Amino acid sequence: MFDVTSKSMQWGEETLTLETGKVARQADGSVIATLGETSVMANVTFAKSPREGADFFPLTVHYQEKYYAAGKIPGGFFKREARPTEKETLTARLIDRPIRPLFVDGFKHEVLVMCTVLSHDLVNDPDIVAMIAASAALTISGVPFMGPIACCRVGFSDGDYVLNPTVDDMDQLRNNPDQRLDLVVAGTKDAVMMVESEAYELSEEEMLGAVTFAHEQIQPVIDLIIALAETSAKEPFDFQAPDYADLYAAVKAAGEEQMRAAFAITDKQERTTAVAAARDTIKSALSDEQLADANLGAALKKLEASILRGDVVKGGKRIDGRATTDVRPIVCETSLLPRTHGSALFTRGETQGLVVTTLGTGDDEQIIDALHGNFRSNFLLHYNFPPYSVGEVGRVGGPGRREIGHGKLAWRALQAVLPAATDFPYTIRLVSEITESNGSSSMASVCGGSLSMMDAGVPLKSAVAGVAMGLILEDDGDYAILTDILGDEDHLGDMDFKVAGTENGITSLQMDIKVAGITPEIMQKALAQAKDGRMHILSEMNKALSGAGDFSVHAPRIETMNIPTDKIREVIGSGGKVIREIVEVSGAKVDINDDGVIKIASPNGEAIQKAYDMIHSIVAEPEEGQVYNGKVVKIVDFGAFVNFFGKRDGLVHVSQIENRRLNHPSDVLKEGQDVKVKLLGFDDRGKVRLSMKVVDQETGEEIAPEKKSKDGAED
Repeated sequence: MFDVTSKSMQWGEETLTLETGKVARQADGSVIATLGETSVMANVTFAKSPREGADFFPLTVHYQEKYYAAGKIPGGFFKREARPTEKETLTARLIDRPIRPLFVDGFKHEVLVMCTVLSHDLVNDPDIVAMIAASAALTISGVPFMGPIACCRVGFSDGDYVLNPTVDDMDQLRNNPDQRLDLVVAGTKDAVMMVESEAYELSEEEMLGAVTFAHEQIQPVIDLIIALAETSAKEPFDFQAPDYADLYAAVKAAGEEQMRAAFAITDKQERTTAVAAARDTIKSALSDEQLADANLGAALKKLEASILRGDVVKGGKRIDGRATTDVRPIVCETSLLPRTHGSALFTRGETQGLVVTTLGTGDDEQIIDALHGNFRSNFLLHYNFPPYSVGEVGRVGGPGRREIGHGKLAWRALQAVLPAATDFPYTIRLVSEITESNGSSSMASVCGGSLSMMDAGVPLKSAVAGVAMGLILEDDGDYAILTDILGDEDHLGDMDFKVAGTENGITSLQMDIKVAGITPEIMQKALAQAKDGRMHILSEMNKALSGAGDFSVHAPRIETMNIPTDKIREVIGSGGKVIREIVEVSGAKVDINDDGVIKIASPNGEAIQKAYDMIHSIVAEPEEGQVYNGKVVKIVDFGAFVNFFGKRDGLVHVSQIENRRLNHPSDVLKEGQDVKVKLLGFDDRGKVRLSMKVVDQETGEEIAPEKKSKDGAED
């Protein structure tokens, strides 16, 4: 029944297997990739005719994590997988970015790539396996795909690059000083196509070395996919790239001069209007047949690209008149919003981000239900890109893939400089509101986020800045690398290369390209040019704020204390009764973890102190020889019981009440009376022995014992 093809190889410490022919046989291409015991099924289908009127390539990539893959049942009320998680969205983008440029130009057929995690061994991250499976499925499907690609993850520990580090290694990146890198690289046989990373101040040389190492390690995987395709690939789909040379010539003749004049305008809104007018002029000069041609959009874009690209590569002239290495003018402002904990407005040219910091307690941490287990995050960054930021009217809804991806990139850039949770026990939430956009709004979020956190008093290890680099690569090999690209330079160029970091090194790197890969020489030059741009931006940021500012009066204060783990139950109490009483009486929020670390939070310092004292009285032990304030709780014939240490009571024997003989303790004491007592010690049965007579009841000072003469008489 089945015509199964399977290919395997040893890859690092695991076996990688690609199999096709048994499952999803009606898909155009279906491959199950397995690394260790992590398996992902990728299925590819594509329409056999182009979408009517499409002027873009309709590729859709989905990545799904099924909880059964790890032997789990989803949380929540519905108990089934629902909307994509952040990890699923980011992985879908990760797969989309390197494969999209490799489809033949002019291919406008709908393509669907669906990757489903079938098994997860909690060691090998399924995102890498999913991309390999998707590449293999595309390669055997017959779709006009100029692959295959492969990818891998790279770590950096003790000066050595590590191939495909484990899930635990990457999850503990912030808490593991020996692990300094989480890098994902995808590429073809000849060149790198995509880079995504989270790093701890790596140098440009170390980062380039990691990318080179990754490209070397994916070569045998590409060979494995080719070996699979040689025995199981379908016949290539009969597709001829459209020839619109005559249409392009007509478009160029009708409006090149006006289009060139439009691109000479430096203001974005005016330029956009002028470009639209030039398009209308061109269309008015074309015949009805030419206007109906499905390749008209491609011809217009080709004209725009040729003008922009030619001016840059041949004349070194950019749209706004800058040199290729120049950064747009920068203005940094902090403390804009009076009631927020921290705020910053970062403006670079026509790109602007308002970034706001809010500090919270342990209760505000995000609980993430992931395939490999639940964990908590105390650093959140949310990125918003409203339509008005680009002068457009559009639908406003929940965050899309773009918002999630850009927010995660900024998160990766900033998390490397956060203080340790033990030193700064706050949950930090950043919200980046993009109020203007003309290129590189994610890097504006990085710069604004760094300033905003410092404005809130967060003791960052160092300021972080980011810059987006571009590339114009011509067919003859000439190229130009652009610093701080504009939106049009991103749209019509060949690369979006984002680099963020501190003065000491790179904390995040992301690269997407639209051509069939770039060489190490171009990447090395781009990294060096990006470093110069980053240093310039950091110097401009330092003019506004160079270190942590004053802590906001509106932010909660948090004090931490450590208690023995065997005392946790006493602080919580039966059913949480004790800790609820502490919160109600003190007015402070109290959070306890399993290690005995207690966080007490309140804007009111007195509330924190009261909660601290209440907890301390529960967990601390009285010390022999110390004087305590107490209250008489019960009087008996032989003495008085005094509550002196939290809920601890002790006996003051009648002989220890005063330096005289008493008929009964009630002669001088009554219940509820405040007294001062000294802890004499504990008897053989562990009972507490207290004394009043050795303590001055007015001052609380100990009374020195009276000396006696040799004949026994008192002095």
